[in-house]
Amino acid sequence: MSRVEIREAELNDRDALRGLMNTYIYDFYHYPRPEEEKLENLLDVLMEKKAGTQFVAVYDGELVGFATLYFTYSTLRTGKVVIMNDLFVTEKCRIQGVGTKLFRACNQYAAYNGYVAMLWETSKANENAQKFYEKMGGEREEWYPYSIKPVIGVGD
Repeated sequence: MSRVEIREAELNDRDALRGLMNTYIYDFYHYPRPEEEKLENLLDVLMEKKAGTQFVAVYDGELVGFATLYFTYSTLRTGKVVIMNDLFVTEKCRIQGVGTKLFRACNQYAAYNGYVAMLWETSKANENAQKFYEKMGGEREEWYPYSIKPVIGVGD
């Protein structure tokens, strides 16, 4: 797997990234397939590299993985943090070091750009990812993630 190239996504990766993102969302996590326009808008944002960026793994000319970073701040850490929102490698390339290379590229990006932390989360059911992140030196936080779908008029 030494022929794996890890780099920031480029415009010409867009079609392959769209396919990988759909595989990640729909096939891997079984979320509803995203609306095409929404996925295109997200790709636009990531290609601008202002609110976030993506790294890709290329093996023999084929995109086989990606990692998505979003930029924000942490009051508790009093500085910039990067959130690794996704790290995905196609099934045929798992356990071949591609995920490790993507993770390290994201971590180095955070270090070189002055972020005080790289944060991420994974599904409670994704035990393989949990083992991987622990192997990479990740530590579980003492915080519980929550989410809510925004609704107009609630709490008025």
